Amino acid sequence: MIVTKIEPCAKTKYKVFLEGEFAFVLYKGELSRFHIREGEDLSESLVRQIHDEVLLKRAKLRAMHLLEDMDRTEEALREKLRQGMYPPDIVDRAVEYVRSFGYLNDERYAENFVRSRQGTKSRKEILAALLKKGVPRELIDCAIEACYKERGEEDAIRKILKKKRFDPGDADENETRRIYAYMARKGFRYDDVRQVIQNYEVDA
Repeated sequence: MIVTKIEPCAKTKYKVFLEGEFAFVLYKGELSRFHIREGEDLSESLVRQIHDEVLLKRAKLRAMHLLEDMDRTEEALREKLRQGMYPPDIVDRAVEYVRSFGYLNDERYAENFVRSRQGTKSRKEILAALLKKGVPRELIDCAIEACYKERGEEDAIRKILKKKRFDPGDADENETRRIYAYMARKGFRYDDVRQVIQNYEVDA
């Protein structure tokens, strides 16, 4: 494969193009180590060597660092690695590597996410947030069912009512209507909101 272009992308990092297509990013010293120059032929065996000895090792370390920094979904980790301009096969292999050690677990991520937010967010809001993060719907449904089995959404509704300084005993019809509309927009069910409001003075 012919090296058709070497393009700087950082102070010491360069994009390498093979046969007109972007292939990978290497440091200046690695270009010298593998004798990579524009117009030169790069054998398939050397490309595999670069993938295995350089890119994969770097991607594994990057993936581990990203997960040490904070818990992430698989899709979020993949996106970070893609932003680092790692080839698709290297992204796949790095993800499998960290998953094999138990560092990547969307089911655990979803349950932790639900538990940390169920006291302030509706199921609908949590579902939307997890879907946006790339968590599979079936894992989200299982996490929500497990975490909401005991108390449902009452705690979240109660906290929002307190934050809004809503007092059912003093609220007029318009105020009550507005709070129901607000809760509906937040994704809470009417019956759940009504139940909390009816028992608000007892539970507050």
